Amino acid sequence: MFICVFLASSQRIDDKYLALAEDVGAELARRGHTLVSGGARVSCMGAVARAARAGGARTVGVIPQALVDIEVADEDADELIVTADMRERKGVMDARSEAFLVLPGGIGTLEELFEIWTTRTLGLHDKPLVILDPWGLYAPLRELVENMHDAGFTRPDVFDAISWTATVEEAFEHLEKRTRHLSPSPEEVGEATAG
Repeated sequence: MFICVFLASSQRIDDKYLALAEDVGAELARRGHTLVSGGARVSCMGAVARAARAGGARTVGVIPQALVDIEVADEDADELIVTADMRERKGVMDARSEAFLVLPGGIGTLEELFEIWTTRTLGLHDKPLVILDPWGLYAPLRELVENMHDAGFTRPDVFDAISWTATVEEAFEHLEKRTRHLSPSPEEVGEATAG
């Protein structure tokens, strides 16, 4: 399975996040999967790719030219795809992936999460989407979406489109499960796409 991992590129984070990324890369390799990532060699992005390769997994990095220009590209990737911009990058990562795993990260990680989550709730794909959050970084996000749901801004099955996990093993169990197709009604589609 080609598993896309969205995660941090910040170099100002606690080492526990790097260790988590390494654990994910090692488990991905142990289970025989291929890594699709943002194609950078820094921080958690680099850690997950190095650990995956160390375990024998194939790695596919997708990175915009602007980040190649500042010399952060993971040149050791088995396949390094250079895109014109961030939008193309996300499209390539989506097309190359069969499942998505979200680790703690910043606003770029959130952007990636929300695009995959939205398209999943719209029934545009059935790929598993899993958040791995051992320390509760995303707990306020989950509460926010629950509040949006309670106020009528999201569909009832918004949480059917995503799995929230706290351990690496649990995350991979959800990634490897078959997902249920979500079929929104015309009224619900309007809710999910309203800008």
